[in-house]
Parts: sequence; structure tokens; C-alpha cells
Amino acid sequence: MSDKPSRPGSAYEALERLPPHVVGEIIDGELYVSPRPRMVHGRAAFRLGKRLMPFDDEPGQEGPGGWVFIPEPELHLGGDVLVPDLAGWRRERMPELPDVVGVELAPDWLCEVLSPSTEKLDRAGKMAVYAREGVRHLWLVDPRPQTLEVYRLEGGSWLLLGTHSGNAAVHAEPFDALPLKLTSFWQR
Repeated sequence: MSDKPSRPGSAYEALERLPPHVVGEIIDGELYVSPRPRMVHGRAAFRLGKRLMPFDDEPGQEGPGGWVFIPEPELHLGGDVLVPDLAGWRRERMPELPDVVGVELAPDWLCEVLSPSTEKLDRAGKMAVYAREGVRHLWLVDPRPQTLEVYRLEGGSWLLLGTHSGNAAVHAEPFDALPLKLTSFWQR
């Protein structure tokens, strides 16, 4: 399968019929089908999630807390259906985890791990939807050149706050309370 859009009768019905070895997303009524992520992609997403866990601690525990993280949630934002690699909501906006497949509350932060098959869609269509829906923070992680791009939404547009690479230890908003050692994202 490719990441090119198709137009079956109902895009969501077609999305539900996709086999489990692909990821389907709907942007502007178009169904995009991408292969499941490669191992390096999955490892980077897992390692990032692991590093952010202190922010998902319950109040009163050791970490800074205040967040709820979900890997690969299905987001229903307007008429679009997107599946970022990681998404986070501030606890005050999502005090209880909804028991649903498609979350309609836009995240406060999300991360897309870039792959050759998805980078164009992640950078164009998906970033536009995230901006439209008011996602405040966006990270793009690319395991190939080993980079982390950190964005903040300002006035409806994405502002690039910084591009970090290699083995840097960074303080990246909104999780700048703790340093993130990028080396761990790239370890194989």
C-alpha cells in the first residue's frame, strides 16, 4: 500500500477495513494509507515516551506530573482522523481518560516520528490540521539524521523554536523542566 490518497465510498468505512499492517488517516476527506513504522521509528517513539514518563506521574509522586500521554491515539479532529506517534494532554484538560477509540479533544502536545513514507504528510497535511485544532506544541523526531524539531503554535502558525541533533541534552518546551538526552532516542 502507498501513502497516496484514495477515494472509496466512505473514507472512514474504508479506514476501518484496512489490514492491521498499515496505518490509515483521513485528511480533508482523503484516506491516506501508510506502512506500519520501521523498527528504528518505533524505538525512537518508545524511548521518547519513556523519557517523558515523569510528566505522566500522578500528583504527589516524584516527577513533575500534570500530563496524560497516549501512544498512537486515533484523533478525530473536525472531519479528520489522525494517528500521531505520541500525544499528550494536560491533566486539567483531560482529568479522566475517555474509554473511546477516537479522541475528539485535541492534544496539548504531540510528536510525529518521521519516516520516508510519511514525512511529507506529517509536515504538510497533518501539521496544518494540528494548527487548525489549536495543538500548542509539536515535535518532529527524525531518527535518520537524528534530529528533534520543536515547534510552538503562535497566532495560528507554527514557530520553530529549535532543531536539536545528535547526542545533545535539551530542555524542550513544554517539557523543559527535565533535560532529554537525545542519544537514547537513536540507540539501536
